[in-house]
Amino acid sequence: MATSVCDTLLGVAEWQPEPWPVDVPALLGSGSPRLPRPFTIGRAADRGTVFAYRMLRRRVFVEDQGLFGDSDLDFHDDDPRTVVLVARDPAGTVIGGVRLGPAGDGPDLGWWRGGRLVVAPGQRGAPGVGPALVRAACGYAENAGVLRFDADVQVRHESLFVRLGWRRVRPVDVQGVPHVLMRWPIGRVAAAAEGKAALGSLLRGLAPGGRGFVGDDGAPVPGSDLVAACDAILPSMVERDPDWAGWCAVLVNVNDLAAMGATPVGLLDALGARDASFAARVLAGLRRASDAYDVPILGGHTQFGVPAALSVTALGRTAHPVPGGGGRPGHRLRLTADLGGRWRPGYTGRQWDSTSIRSTAELRAMLGAVGTARPAAAKDVSMAGIAGTLGMLAEAGSCGAVLDMARLPRPPAATMGDWLTCFPGFAMITADAPDAPALPAGPATGAECGELTSGRGVRLRWPDGELTEVLSGPVTGMGRA
Repeated sequence: MATSVCDTLLGVAEWQPEPWPVDVPALLGSGSPRLPRPFTIGRAADRGTVFAYRMLRRRVFVEDQGLFGDSDLDFHDDDPRTVVLVARDPAGTVIGGVRLGPAGDGPDLGWWRGGRLVVAPGQRGAPGVGPALVRAACGYAENAGVLRFDADVQVRHESLFVRLGWRRVRPVDVQGVPHVLMRWPIGRVAAAAEGKAALGSLLRGLAPGGRGFVGDDGAPVPGSDLVAACDAILPSMVERDPDWAGWCAVLVNVNDLAAMGATPVGLLDALGARDASFAARVLAGLRRASDAYDVPILGGHTQFGVPAALSVTALGRTAHPVPGGGGRPGHRLRLTADLGGRWRPGYTGRQWDSTSIRSTAELRAMLGAVGTARPAAAKDVSMAGIAGTLGMLAEAGSCGAVLDMARLPRPPAATMGDWLTCFPGFAMITADAPDAPALPAGPATGAECGELTSGRGVRLRWPDGELTEVLSGPVTGMGRA
């Protein structure tokens, strides 16, 4: 993965006295003809640096501005999760800084605040230090999995933040001084879902799944109790990790059947490989998953001398398929997910692996949960992530959705940003009446964590009652199921 400008700015190790690594005027887009004084930005990694930053804050906010009385320190300064970024001149002197971290003292839900942005008085005429600190803070927050990043900004600095891409929320008061609550727009959820945007136009006229099931990942076979599902694995993943690709080809297809309440009865695979040796590695993972889920491979097709390719078709049975589009405004949302396991090596932040550690009994219990509970609507979480999949469920029911961040089941090892946008192994989003029973999903954890509403799109609800929009409209464009 290429290193971004923000990664270069921030560094994850302690500061090193090296020349400024990027073109500051190009970074800031200021168009200023003056050459900025050289400086570097990094995380404060020792007490001395943090102390220097706090002394600079005291000089500016207490002594010069009189914004605070004796001290501007608060509980954020004592929170070990708070991050301090500082700007240094070539001699190593701290000439500016900013802090950022979780907004409250409870669990980190992905809501952070930036604050105490300060630039040494002698540096304020030099272009670049303040804006670079702001951009570095934004980059750090996004890399830390933050989904809401706020700051209370003095009114006279609002225009600077607007130029840097921040959005004004509302006026606020800090220590009796007018400020503006500003918010940095984070598009991570929308980016995870945008790969689905072309489906509506591509599939127009096909109505995949049939009436009532348009947009579902499986399709009822007319005139029978069969449900069919078909998923392909990214060729790059097949090349990089063939055994895991084989496992995942089974996993994603049986999950598609499970979301419709169908019991899997068999699999068909289509495999392209450069040679028999490579094909054997893919088939080994396929075979392991087939055994683990106790779902037989009925047949398929294999071709050599071609680029890597893998797709699997799964067949299941149910007399009463559960639709993805059965949700209505007022229905409660529930996420049921297996929080065991860890990030798949090589896919940190993108693929959570819980299924490979489970027994057949545990896997089958999870697969049978939707069929037993029979909610009004269900979808298994796909590569669009939890929020993107919720957007598809809401779209299929002509609804909007609100996700309650404080109630969302999540493994401790995952940031909220990663969890909402990753492929989580086994996870089901269901919608049903408020008094509906939980899914009996064995080792998986479930909780009510939101509701369907009128309108469209997906919003996140935070502990302070604030709603932030992460999807403004339909995900696929396929419309109501």
